Amino acid sequence: MINYFELYGIPESFSPDETVVKAKFYELSKKYHPDRYTLSDAEEQAEMLQMSSINNEAYKTLNNKYATMKYVLQLNDMVEEEEKYDLPPEFLMEMMDLNEVVSDLEMDADNEELKTNAKEEIASQLDNWEHEVQPLTDKYDKGDRDKELLLNIKDYYYRKKYLLRIQERVENIGT
Repeated sequence: MINYFELYGIPESFSPDETVVKAKFYELSKKYHPDRYTLSDAEEQAEMLQMSSINNEAYKTLNNKYATMKYVLQLNDMVEEEEKYDLPPEFLMEMMDLNEVVSDLEMDADNEELKTNAKEEIASQLDNWEHEVQPLTDKYDKGDRDKELLLNIKDYYYRKKYLLRIQERVENIGT
């Protein structure tokens, strides 16, 4: 697997410099563009097509804060695909009220007040998430590669994943 940070020549970070990422993406897009290799043999064409695809995926990942978080955690063997993660009970207790509001909304999809309340609560939870996780990711980006720090960030990753599922439920009500 190609390391996107190494591909782009940037340090591993939860918050890579967007300007550098974009510039490197365009540079590699030109370098690996399949049209530049039309006279090459089939093997080189296939390799450049693969590199072009990797470059696109790298940009998509590093240009999205949540996807970057997952990627850094994966690089550090902290997150696995389809992992069953146990969220802390206190977080799940906080989510009970929100889940009840969403369940009520699913039963009464035309209730604009419930929908507004659910959206506002989700937005508030996501803002709190950002406020709480930022100091942790900043610490990592400044060079603290402590496993305990990564475990804390992993916990926040799964909290947001949970919140995003609830948000998706709300968005899909009535559609």
